[in-house]
Amino acid sequence: MAHKFLIKKNKAGEFVAYFVYNSETIFWTEGYTSKASAKNAIESIKKNGPDAETDDQTD
Repeated sequence: MAHKFLIKKNKAGEFVAYFVYNSETIFWTEGYTSKASAKNAIESIKKNGPDAETDDQTD
């Protein structure tokens, strides 16, 4: 699979969810104090992301 979510701890000891595509980090979440919160963030992205609109503000 070319894309996946990773959960890692940052330097502050918080759990951060990363979205990785072809070994490159595309985006990441804020830091969470619990792993469950990071997992909830991933599930929210999966649920709500497919319908997200594109707001091109370059014009």
